[in-house]
Amino acid sequence: MRHLPYFCRGQVVRGFGRGSKQLGIPTANFPEQVVDNLPADISTGIYYGWASVGNGDVHKMVVSIGWNPYYKNTKKSMETHIMHTFKEDFYGEILKVAIVGYLRPEKNFDSLESLISAIQGDIEEAKKRLDLPEHLKLKEDKFFQVPKSKIMNGH
Repeated sequence: MRHLPYFCRGQVVRGFGRGSKQLGIPTANFPEQVVDNLPADISTGIYYGWASVGNGDVHKMVVSIGWNPYYKNTKKSMETHIMHTFKEDFYGEILKVAIVGYLRPEKNFDSLESLISAIQGDIEEAKKRLDLPEHLKLKEDKFFQVPKSKIMNGH
């Protein structure tokens, strides 16, 4: 993945309402403009990295980029699961992500349970990989300290 690490930010918007409700795995969604500005040749699939909301702390995350075959989406999305428990929703806040690695391609599942199990496995694998020194250093990147405009792709 020659695009990694990849940095982007944007305002958190309402998604499909499935993450917390159906999966028990809340996600923060970027607006279409951020998704549309991803590099054209970035592969769909599951990635891992770092995320912060507003001026908050930087946490581990996994992000799905693609069409979510299980749900048969017609619009490409970018859904970020931050490995932190937030007290309340943060729609409208600025989400900053640094995508540092690729876990697996997007795929379909035969049941909701198998989808949830795969996501939980992705989360566990991401936690391990993000503890590697080359990934830990990106948690401190200046990208997370400097407030800029609401939408930005690249670095």
